[in-house]
Amino acid sequence: MIIGLTGTNGSGKTVVSDYLRSRGFEFHSLSDAIRDELRARGEEITRSRLIEVGNELREKHGAGVLAERILAVVESDHNYVIDSIRSPHEVEVLRGRPDFRLLALEADAPLRFERSRLRGRENAPETLERFLAEEARELGSDNPAGQQLVATRKLADLVVTNNGTLEQLHRHLDEVIPPLLSRFVRPSWDEYFMNIAKVVATRSNCMKRKVAAIIVKDRRIISTGYNGTPRGARNCNEGGCPRCNGLAASGTALDECLCSHGEENAITQAAYHGISLKGSTLYSTFAPCLQCTKMIINSGIVEVVYNQEYPLNGSALKLLDECGVLLRQYRV
Repeated sequence: MIIGLTGTNGSGKTVVSDYLRSRGFEFHSLSDAIRDELRARGEEITRSRLIEVGNELREKHGAGVLAERILAVVESDHNYVIDSIRSPHEVEVLRGRPDFRLLALEADAPLRFERSRLRGRENAPETLERFLAEEARELGSDNPAGQQLVATRKLADLVVTNNGTLEQLHRHLDEVIPPLLSRFVRPSWDEYFMNIAKVVATRSNCMKRKVAAIIVKDRRIISTGYNGTPRGARNCNEGGCPRCNGLAASGTALDECLCSHGEENAITQAAYHGISLKGSTLYSTFAPCLQCTKMIINSGIVEVVYNQEYPLNGSALKLLDECGVLLRQYRV
């Protein structure tokens, strides 16, 4: 889960990020990239320069550049809190992750000014009038690269008003954050198994094409296989297969190919370890060829799910249909 934070200065983004960090969330801030830029230039970090240089970076590299830099370093198996989201374009980039949720913080202006003044951060304005004047530049802009807090707030999945004490805010977060966390998207079983098959394919040693298959029964993987030369032979990428290393044209010199197919290896691995395939489902990164199709049928596999078409498998598809093996494509 990624929870993004947006809101005006002093609205409580820092205390919410601290709350989430105490609950195991890893922290990133879009404004940290701007601070790094100012430090590299040897400039003093002020609120006005953060705004100006942030706008400059967006104009030069695109309105969503700060969010793009953050997404480049986050993983899919961690919880994150991302602070200082100030543009709808940044929200658009972050929504590329289906587990992203935007939380907007708001509080009354005099209270926010007092919090900012007490924090004493980066030459905070000394009067409410100056505080509001500087804030006006953040609320909206005709420049797509500028900060647009008002438009960003409209995109929030949840708005939290923070006019009370820290304890009151924490109690409110204890109520609203768990339901937010529960809205993550899990992959379907087809997506789950096909993505695993694609990872298995990366182990292939074939010079021509990387293909893999996994065999599943009762939603449990019972065998895997990827294409490559037989056990004990030199790997294809080490010169083991004359056809692949000779860059034979597609569909030619098939009698010279020493590589076993991914489906073939998944089936023979099951036989090698004494595992029955009766009633199972095979997921393959490519539709099976005729030879693998015959092995699929005779091994008792009842369903084949494939990601991409194989150009030479017209007869194979007809045979699967004739023998009652279910066949469907699932693209990842």
